[in-house]
Formats: sequence, C-alpha cells, structure tokens
Amino acid sequence: MIQQNIHQIRSKMPHNVTLVAVSKTHSVENIMEAYNAGIRDFAENKVQELVTKQPVLPQDIRWHMIGHLQRNKVKYIAPFVHLIHSVDSEKLMVELQKEAAKIDRQIAVLLEVHIAQEEEKFGFDTTEIIDFFAHAKNKQYPNLVFQGLMGMATFTDSESQIENEFSVLNKIYTKIRENFGNELPHFKELSMGMSSDYLLAIKHGSTMVRVGSSIFGERHYT
Repeated sequence: MIQQNIHQIRSKMPHNVTLVAVSKTHSVENIMEAYNAGIRDFAENKVQELVTKQPVLPQDIRWHMIGHLQRNKVKYIAPFVHLIHSVDSEKLMVELQKEAAKIDRQIAVLLEVHIAQEEEKFGFDTTEIIDFFAHAKNKQYPNLVFQGLMGMATFTDSESQIENEFSVLNKIYTKIRENFGNELPHFKELSMGMSSDYLLAIKHGSTMVRVGSSIFGERHYT
C-alpha cells in the first residue's frame, strides 16, 4: 500500500519537486517500504525520534527536521541532518552556527515564515525575513547554508485561503531571490504543502512537499 501511495502521489507531481516522506510515529519497517519504493528524503518533527531512527536505517537517507527545534537539542542532529526546515529565530541560528562550527560542518537550513492565521504556529513575519537578508545578517552564520523558505498554511477547509497564504510565501521567496540572489547562491527551495494541500502548494511554486498520511496512512500515537 505504501509503495502504491508513493507511485500515485509522484504521478501527480512534476519531477523537479522533491517528495519528502514525513515518517513521524511510523515504524522502521514502514520507512523501509517507502525507501524500497525509491524515497530517500524522510522527515521527522521530534529530535528524539530522529536520532533513534537514523542509526538503524540506510545511511544514504536524507533526514529533514520539520518540527519546532529547541536550541538544547541542536547538538544531537547537527552531525547528520540533511536540511532543517523549521529555523524560526535568530537565537536558533546562533545555536546551529555554534554546533556546526564545532564539528566543522555546513548545515543546510530553511527559514520558517509565519503565513497562517493560527497564532501558535512559529516563524518570522514578512518584515523580519526581508530585514534579515537586507542587513546581510546571514553572513553572521558562515556554517549555515540558507537554502530557502518554509511555511505552513492555516488548517482550514478554505482552499482560497490556503492558496492565498501559499501565494504570499511565494512572493516573499521571489522578492528575496530577486533582491539578494547574488549573495545567496543556494537559495532555491520553497518548502510548502502537506498531504491535504500539496497540489495547491505546487501550483504556487513549492519545490518541496512534506507528505505523511497520504503515504503511510494515519499516524499511530502511543
């Protein structure tokens, strides 16, 4: 079933969009089924689950951190994480820079932008994100590779609202690329879209979708 789901999702997606399988709460066996179907990008939202799964699964898996990342847990994933989608503050960047420098590693990051109506979601606002690059603050973090932006739409049945929020994020992303692209050679990723809205996200320029339940089925919480 997992392999069929992946085939079905990929058949609807352009080849240049990365499918990231959100494997949180799912078993190593289920992850291996997705791996055998050709998936190499997997995402977790909790550090503890990520560091438990990473050593026992194939080492060519590209692990993505998509959940809110606490600063005191950065050190556990810094040695191997492929991409952190959820960088939502400069305090977190300071910690990431410190841990990356310790192990002499470049860590790829996306800056999370708050585009949803829900207040509890994390992220920079539009002014903060533009200001960050306008003042070249990214140069304060030589061990971080700024690869783009991430955003989560409001949890709503309104497709027009979701599309509007994705459109807003695309405009911010485009503005940064147009104004500061020369200093940001790796800034090419726009991570938005999940199981319920990934097709809308792709329509609005997403280069990376984070899909969980549509691949693995409903999550199993213990």
